[in-house]
Amino acid sequence: MPKEYRTIQEVAGPLMLVRNVEGVTYDELAEIELFSGEKRRCKVLEINEGNALVQLFENSTGINLSNSKVRFLGRSMELGVSEDMLGRVFDGLGRPIDGGPDILPDRRADINGLPMNPAARNYPQEFIQTGVSAIDGLNTLVRGQKLPIFSASGLPHAQLAAQIARQAKVRGTNDPFVVVFAAMGITFEESDYFIQSFKETGAIDRTVMFVNLANDPAVERIATPRMALTAAEYLAFEKNMHVLVILTDITNYADALREVSAARKEVPGRRGYPGYMYTDLASLYERAGRQKGKNGSITLIPILSMPEDDKTHPIPDLTGYITEGQIILSRELYRKNVSPPIDVLPSLSRLKDKGIGDGKTRADHASTMNQLFAAYARGKEAKELMVVLGEAALTEIDKLYAKFADAFESEYVSQGYSTNRDIEETLDLGWKLLSILPRSELKRINDKFLDQYYGKV
Repeated sequence: MPKEYRTIQEVAGPLMLVRNVEGVTYDELAEIELFSGEKRRCKVLEINEGNALVQLFENSTGINLSNSKVRFLGRSMELGVSEDMLGRVFDGLGRPIDGGPDILPDRRADINGLPMNPAARNYPQEFIQTGVSAIDGLNTLVRGQKLPIFSASGLPHAQLAAQIARQAKVRGTNDPFVVVFAAMGITFEESDYFIQSFKETGAIDRTVMFVNLANDPAVERIATPRMALTAAEYLAFEKNMHVLVILTDITNYADALREVSAARKEVPGRRGYPGYMYTDLASLYERAGRQKGKNGSITLIPILSMPEDDKTHPIPDLTGYITEGQIILSRELYRKNVSPPIDVLPSLSRLKDKGIGDGKTRADHASTMNQLFAAYARGKEAKELMVVLGEAALTEIDKLYAKFADAFESEYVSQGYSTNRDIEETLDLGWKLLSILPRSELKRINDKFLDQYYGKV
């Protein structure tokens, strides 16, 4: 039977100090029992000579210092995992909120997970088809990769996230493909949009959802992505499923981290965020990947909205260090009504070369991708010149490039949020657009592919 303490000294915001404790360890879970019999959860943040600083998961209203008691449970926070989680919606602490029964777990897993041995990691190299041309064709997602989406406030990253969650699949395999979706600090409308979107398309049957709303405690936000990744590890490495984890919005998570750090009176780092934010984010992102000898994998798409559209802000900056590329959404394209407004030139997938080519997508994929990048970059330059000097100053070839850039944005990038293109369709569309340019300009493509596809698609 765990010891009960009635030695609560003070409560300050989400933090509480308990004196004269014994045998209590960092990150241990505890339970506060109020005078009314109500129970609230908290965890140990710091131990110092028999004094424990604990962090509350719920609000601190109604905690009477003299009548409340604290019970330390001797374990860290856990999630009961089972295959029955598929098709269910949970709150940020893993409790069902969809009106269904509680999960009967196979086992209980620590939400901090176990670090993956680097020597046991397998290299990400299988193509994942998202159905979005700007990702599949140009910034390919590979199974086991960490590929964040850098968005900004007001841009439709929620629609893009829902689209990827509905459409994504691993080609050439019949292994089950599931989505674990964690939402942190989102509004009720957004949460409802995601749930309805998955229900309408039937994707909910292969989705596990963890939803932390904006009015839920900030501390719960810190646990939500760990809950989601624990469920993903179970499904991937014990049940051999391909798991796509989508975390939205990492900015809200980092703000919750800053809030707790400020409550602890820690010395802040860049822009007020804690100095250990890099380590903290890495402890989330590095849980993605493949393991040798196991079929399952975790592919991770964290979504973050860049404060003030600034990609040098600590959150996107540190995320870019840890992850393998980024998909950047552009406000300029959004104003032009391009949906999804993916800015392909600054976007990058560092592992795309491993997931494309003969046997994975198509032999012409790499060279057409390079050519599309080059042609679009030159087309944008031509359009900028046109603004400054007028159309008359452009050469005929520059006019063709400008025409290509417009067609590329309106046909290739802009496909709406319900179109699901397979990779052949995306590649053929690329060839159709390249046919706007004369053959002599396509210097990055091998002649055999030009003979096969140029002007024939």
